[in-house]
Amino acid sequence: MNASKFLANVKKSKKISPKIRLYLIDKDKHYFINEGSIKNGFNSKLTISKNRDSVLSAFSKMAFLFDEIIRLRIVQSSNESDSAELLYLLNLVPINRKIRTFLDWKVFGPEFTRDMSRLFEVRNDTVHCISINEVSYNPKSKILLSSISGFKKFTTDFQKAWKELLKIYVKEQQKLNFQKISID
Repeated sequence: MNASKFLANVKKSKKISPKIRLYLIDKDKHYFINEGSIKNGFNSKLTISKNRDSVLSAFSKMAFLFDEIIRLRIVQSSNESDSAELLYLLNLVPINRKIRTFLDWKVFGPEFTRDMSRLFEVRNDTVHCISINEVSYNPKSKILLSSISGFKKFTTDFQKAWKELLKIYVKEQQKLNFQKISID
């Protein structure tokens, strides 16, 4: 059974097991199964506006997927105490350590790890400022996010990284045994 068939079964089901907590990507649609219900997830395409809140929102979606990749690898679709405990621990782990862990686990390649680290430097700077006018991005040389070309370069690189992260997530998701999940 694949993710599409599993989702079709879940959508038809009148009762979804509360033991399942799972973020699923099927084609360009995202779903979040949790606490006995299924809800729409994020869009496959993120739109980032040239303001602090929009930039931070995009990074929070990316960080959410980081945590979900770790969950898939460790507790899979569990919504039991092990899942809650893992989510608690993940909130304590800095994002740069998660990125490094993905490199160590060979989930990310070295180039993607470097790109993610550079992108998340923008997130860290954005958290500690009032406006993105104070933030710079350093892909090869330092550029200001407040400039038109700087923001365009940042959003282009972010979109590229987001698309790659979605592919990585789907690859990890495919390792799940959907047959077993649907029986549980």
